[in-house]
Amino acid sequence: MPDSPELLVVGSVALDNRDGPFGKVTEELGGSAVYFALAASLLIPVRISAPVGRDGVDQVIRAFEGRPIDTSLLEVIDAPTYRWKAHQEHGHTVDLGSADRIYDEWTPKVPAEFKGWAFVGSMRPDRQAQAMKLLHSARLLAADAMLSYVRQQTPDARDVLRRAQWYFCNEDEFAALGGGVPDEFRRRWWLDGLVLKAGAGGVTAHTADGPVHVPALPKYPAFDTTGAGDAVAGGMLARWVTTGGQRSGLQDALVCGIACASLTIESIGIRGIASVTPKLLEERVDEVWEWLRRES
Repeated sequence: MPDSPELLVVGSVALDNRDGPFGKVTEELGGSAVYFALAASLLIPVRISAPVGRDGVDQVIRAFEGRPIDTSLLEVIDAPTYRWKAHQEHGHTVDLGSADRIYDEWTPKVPAEFKGWAFVGSMRPDRQAQAMKLLHSARLLAADAMLSYVRQQTPDARDVLRRAQWYFCNEDEFAALGGGVPDEFRRRWWLDGLVLKAGAGGVTAHTADGPVHVPALPKYPAFDTTGAGDAVAGGMLARWVTTGGQRSGLQDALVCGIACASLTIESIGIRGIASVTPKLLEERVDEVWEWLRRES
């Protein structure tokens, strides 16, 4: 098999202040680009483009240590790292607001005429749209949603959706963008694929070939669900690109994404996915397949 296309993530680096069943955490490293890169790098090398303040860069370096993550496009900026506040209960996250001034100081940077696969993670949607314009030559271009931004900056969020080939969102974000029948939504926005994330209900990918569903793994407790969606995307896209990106490999890719999410939510913040080894991921993938067979 020829070498797989390069994988790139453009997104956020965050310092989170959150509370939930796990207690309370402050200045906890997170962000869409961080969770995606940690999951994807268990399978293949990944490049990350994101802004981080000087107050957060040391945490990022520690988290990525030993992983095949190229940080040459990670930009250290003289502004506070993006902050996010949230409350979590019953597996549901309530967004309590963010401080995103760093996006005023940063514009996305991507490799010139990038021909690989790219995921534009949740962040301020005007910056998402900018990144997607730069990534017009990508072989696969995927994007994710964030409910508060969808509601507050609807035109920019719709611009991101319009530019995506694949789009990831949860049920609330899907409803805020118009919702309805998933395949009609997919066709209305000219998407190759729509990935709906339903938390404990698993993940469903909608394509022209019909829906492909992989259930969540109920065996392990959902201790902290932050970052689960980005881990799904990281695991799924990294696995799928290595198997050729064919529709026949989509379920296999989703299984890997669910395994990454399962490993992420077992611990607070990035602790779970950051400590996973490829062998542990392989074992969790086997468990998801076994559960899928039982469910079917």
